[in-house]
Amino acid sequence: MPEILLLDADRDDRVFLATVLRESGYTVTAFEGPQDGLPLLRERPACVDLVVVDVDHDVESGLEAVKAVRAGAAEVPVVAMVAPGHADVARRAREAGAVDVLPRDRLLDPERRVTAERIQAILATLSEVKGLRAEVEGLRRRDALFREFVGRRYRIVGESSAWKRALEEARRLASVPRPVLIVGERGTGKEMIAATMHFGGPRAEGPFVTVNCAAFQGTLLEAELFGHEKGAFTGAEKRKAGRFELADGGTLFLDEIGNMSRDFQEKILRVVEYREFERLAGTESVRVDVRVIAGTNVDLTERVRKGDFRADLYDRLAFAVLRVPPLRERPEDIPALVAHFVSEICREVPWLRARTFSAEALARLQAHAWPGNVRELRNVVERLVCSDVGEEIAAADLPAELGSAAPEAPPGAAFPDRVASYEQGLLRDALRAARGSQKKAADALGLTYDQFRHLIRKYGIRADE
Repeated sequence: MPEILLLDADRDDRVFLATVLRESGYTVTAFEGPQDGLPLLRERPACVDLVVVDVDHDVESGLEAVKAVRAGAAEVPVVAMVAPGHADVARRAREAGAVDVLPRDRLLDPERRVTAERIQAILATLSEVKGLRAEVEGLRRRDALFREFVGRRYRIVGESSAWKRALEEARRLASVPRPVLIVGERGTGKEMIAATMHFGGPRAEGPFVTVNCAAFQGTLLEAELFGHEKGAFTGAEKRKAGRFELADGGTLFLDEIGNMSRDFQEKILRVVEYREFERLAGTESVRVDVRVIAGTNVDLTERVRKGDFRADLYDRLAFAVLRVPPLRERPEDIPALVAHFVSEICREVPWLRARTFSAEALARLQAHAWPGNVRELRNVVERLVCSDVGEEIAAADLPAELGSAAPEAPPGAAFPDRVASYEQGLLRDALRAARGSQKKAADALGLTYDQFRHLIRKYGIRADE
């Protein structure tokens, strides 16, 4: 119930306004002098929704009271009551911090009735503003949680159009209370996309729980997701909550969901549909409020066609399907990712020296197909930074599994021939990584499309090699 602090020197006005406001459902505490109610406000500012101050009988004392309220309880709004026609006093009241000024004629009851109605209107507006402020504060908290969590564990790196599209789609789906299926190769960042949806949405203050379904099989997966009762299996000495219970009120990310057996898929469907399940060896249903986001690196539509994946579960999970691009489709992000991984490993291992990568080394990294995607790139960069190489990591320092950027030039070949061999290697590697797309290969090498076309014609390289 809203509480109003009324500071009015006129007894008739004070009694009248307090009575009308109380009849309207407000709690009113009234004082005679403008300064008399300030100690109460200082004691419990959070309990007062509005202060009404008489700035009519004693203008200076009333204005000081308005200033004192603003200084001692800045979040509590103040309304000043001023005699009609006193424009200068009304202006000074607003300058002192009053959110509104109410003119009134103390001799006429109807005018006081109007004053009471205006106070009610002000309170209604303030209530709406308070709700909006609470909503904004909630959004700020979610944004802070998102930035802290993602910044600490999932630092978003990359400016390529393909990566930006995936992030924008994730943010768009963040507030949609439905399952989402994230499709992408291993190591592309499916968990990061799921975290973006969780921490950017209304469940941000709830738990974000992840589980790799490929890491568990059969009964182990059931116990991991649904929990188990005491004695459910050898070693189960007490009841244990599963991932669904741990994610109650938040989000559960089921990665590699395509690895589940059909029998277990039916149990997952029940949880998604009805939000209830039974623990392993349990007999009572457990209800949860969980948003499910699933991830897969296989073509689930093909598995549905073959009968390996339930069509009804796919339909339920695929309310929206979000594709995460592989690293080979965004080679322009590789230099920034490399710099980020170098910084990270040096922060974790203080004795390491930060190293840079030569232009040739970066070009080789951009031309590689990266079947393990960002995860594979991270491993390569960390190994190189921890190895005994110079301040600058050259193309020759890259591991053998990345392949050779250029065919070996004949022994004793002249410098121009060696340069030509190296250029051909770069062009062929870029084409392989781009799967024959000359535009993407050109972008990966920092060339224009025309420059790239000129070079492959010069060396007689076919796009389908």
